[in-house]
Amino acid sequence: MDLNLSSFQEPRGVMRIFHFVFSICAFSTITGYSTQIHFSCSGEDTGELSYPFDFFFEKTFRLPSANCTIDVTGNFSSDAKFFVATGVLAMLYSVAIVLVYIKFDEAYKRNPKIPMLDFCITVFFGVLWLSSSAAWANGLSGLKAATNRPGEPQAQCPSCSAITSNFSTLNISVIFGFLNFFLWAADLWFVYKETQWFQAVPPQPNGGV
Repeated sequence: MDLNLSSFQEPRGVMRIFHFVFSICAFSTITGYSTQIHFSCSGEDTGELSYPFDFFFEKTFRLPSANCTIDVTGNFSSDAKFFVATGVLAMLYSVAIVLVYIKFDEAYKRNPKIPMLDFCITVFFGVLWLSSSAAWANGLSGLKAATNRPGEPQAQCPSCSAITSNFSTLNISVIFGFLNFFLWAADLWFVYKETQWFQAVPPQPNGGV
């Protein structure tokens, strides 16, 4: 099998490896996340919180004066699924374009349409990472607010609470999301240099007055 690894001596090839690795890091930190919501009133209870973050918990506690019910509900699945889908698609494209670089590098250089398509798809994924990361960051803020309630508003249940303490993994997922945006945006220049748009730019004259 004739394989050409010369593209991995260039930034465009190396960046695709980064894209592959950090795309996996981004979506795996969400899909592998699981924690517990701790309910506290006259007693203790828990509820499991995990991807895709569409949840409804209702816990009732008996007090001497009244029954206290803590409701914790939220649906942040659309933001989470958008982010995960972006990561999975970016990973798959990274694999596909790496195979093109390795197996069809000569065709990539001879056919101007292939680098142009590669550039346009890279732009698309840059925009996708930015929008999905921003959406998930907003969704995560809502998720934190919905699952961290230090006190219930009912007068008879002032000490009832629902607390989720561990969001560090999800915070890291947001960082990975914006890091992926930076990596895909940074790769645009290296992919652009392979297109006929860059190669068609005439050199600047060195003439004087």
